[in-house]
Amino acid sequence: MDTEAQPAERDRSRPPGTPGTRGRSRFALAPLAERVPGGRFTLALLTCLVFLLLLSTFVVRPFEIPSGSMEPGLRVGDRVLVNKLAYRFGARPRRGDVVVFDGTDYFGHADYVKRVVGVGGDHVVCCDREGRTEVNGRPVDETGFLHPGDSPSDVPYDVVVPDGRLFLLGDHRARSSDSRDHLGSPGGGMVPVKDVVGRADWIVWPHGHWTRIERPRAYAHVPAAEAAHG
Repeated sequence: MDTEAQPAERDRSRPPGTPGTRGRSRFALAPLAERVPGGRFTLALLTCLVFLLLLSTFVVRPFEIPSGSMEPGLRVGDRVLVNKLAYRFGARPRRGDVVVFDGTDYFGHADYVKRVVGVGGDHVVCCDREGRTEVNGRPVDETGFLHPGDSPSDVPYDVVVPDGRLFLLGDHRARSSDSRDHLGSPGGGMVPVKDVVGRADWIVWPHGHWTRIERPRAYAHVPAAEAAHG
């Protein structure tokens, strides 16, 4: 008995172009591509652009650092990725977060990047007897991110942050216009949480400065506002 497999004769009963033939296109949007100038390449490019637009609108947004107010961690020209979902599902900004926010009516008609030093209910003071920032009665060691040679503040302040707002400072205090400089402005220099665009999570440019922006541990032992006032 001949056990060698015999080649099956190809089914020629279906004309070319019908489902199941080898010439059938696997590109789901082929009919649309045929009507678009440039065909599949143009359609693929448009699809990528729409995806990037949706990503920028709802998930992440690139932001270029415009000044030296956040040095040494963020330098002029650095590009950071802003996580727009960080505070969208019940989470709130935390002390130490670096956030991008809309400063209209508070800092100026632009987006700004600063560090959260006080959240709603916090009592923020500078400086204590040793020249440190104090939050809810607990001194904060800012040496891990404060610009070398800067003091925590050359401007004394003693504020209680209203609910739903943030007290924001730059890391390069000598070059930062922040909540300290707007205490007499509408809102007292405190930015509404609703005006926060998102949390800066990554430095992505230049390549040599690529790094994750971590929340410093300096605020980990600050008591909650309720406990401090209680």
